[in-house]
Amino acid sequence: MKDTRYFTTGQLAKRTGLTIRTLRYYDQIGLLIPDKEQTGSVRRYGVDDLRRLQQIQTLKYVGLSLEEIGHLMAAEAGAGWKIRESLLAQLDVLRQKMTHTGNVVRAIRRALEDADGLNDGGWNRLADIIQAVQTEQRWGEQYRNASRLQSRIHLYDRFCTNPYGWHRWVLERLGQEPDVSVLELGCGDGALWLRNADRIPKSWRITLTDLSDGMLDEARSRLKGLPQFKFLVVDAQEIPFHDGQFDKVIANNMLYHVENIPQAIGEMHRVLKEGGRLYTTTMSLEHLQEVEHLGASFDPEMQVLDRVIERFHLGNAPELLSPFFREIAPYLYEDSLRITEVKPLIDYMTSTPMNARLRLQGDAFDRFRGYVEAILEREGALLVTKENGMYIGRK
Repeated sequence: MKDTRYFTTGQLAKRTGLTIRTLRYYDQIGLLIPDKEQTGSVRRYGVDDLRRLQQIQTLKYVGLSLEEIGHLMAAEAGAGWKIRESLLAQLDVLRQKMTHTGNVVRAIRRALEDADGLNDGGWNRLADIIQAVQTEQRWGEQYRNASRLQSRIHLYDRFCTNPYGWHRWVLERLGQEPDVSVLELGCGDGALWLRNADRIPKSWRITLTDLSDGMLDEARSRLKGLPQFKFLVVDAQEIPFHDGQFDKVIANNMLYHVENIPQAIGEMHRVLKEGGRLYTTTMSLEHLQEVEHLGASFDPEMQVLDRVIERFHLGNAPELLSPFFREIAPYLYEDSLRITEVKPLIDYMTSTPMNARLRLQGDAFDRFRGYVEAILEREGALLVTKENGMYIGRK
């Protein structure tokens, strides 16, 4: 049932602690326009306006400009986001801001503790503080990225040609021996375990971690009631567990996002028991290249695929893993995409951190949709390379 309560500008200002001047300014620039159903000159705000105002203030707190906030909210509306999706994205970017703030705090504390460094002018410590503060944080980009996982999973679920299923395949590689302790780094929303809930050995002890508090909350909510799981916010580069604590460590399609990959691999090696195994998945450089070519054939300036995959892929993974692990064995999951619908494809293309979203605005979006529809009508489907695999390394 729709909430039909309304607030005047004054009532909304009193309820939220904002000034009337601020609310009127948001109205003036088109960021928060009161409900169209108005009586006389009285401006009335409904519950949807309140939700929008909450989002504006949260993103302002993160550090986004009002212009950036307007662009993000317009894109969100175009993608059909619900309030839950929006709040999860806000949690994600707030968590990253907290991590950044923590780095600055630690740099200042180290300077205060280093008496010798301060006595000689403290050049190094002061430079460290400046570097921590200046570390580039594109909060708007981070906010957009919160929707990427679900867009990718949706595209794969709809159009993968291998009916066996990626998540089932990954779990099978882990084996079924009883009484093992498992650590997953970068668990996302817990899809691996949710989709295998009836196949997880009951004696397993599973710790799910992610750098994103929002993602971890989603995993916790989805896996509620399953007793094998614990949840913790963790940076893969500084794993807060004892040496030799786990039998298995999983890094499922996440290592290419880590800033210092060798450090993270070293940490995974450290927390594994002797003889324990690392299970790490990634893609090849050919993965989804037809999607990239489709965008470029319409607009040569359009970029779709995140180049971050070049940091850790099926080709260079053995080189990065071999200094830490022995008996590194490759496994390839044979699959492809046969895409027959326009919307899921464009949703995926515009959810990546590249420039496809910016290039597909207004008339360009409508023309591209027609362009893809014509291809699908002529060809029947867009056939796309999908190359995922796993490397298993033994400590």
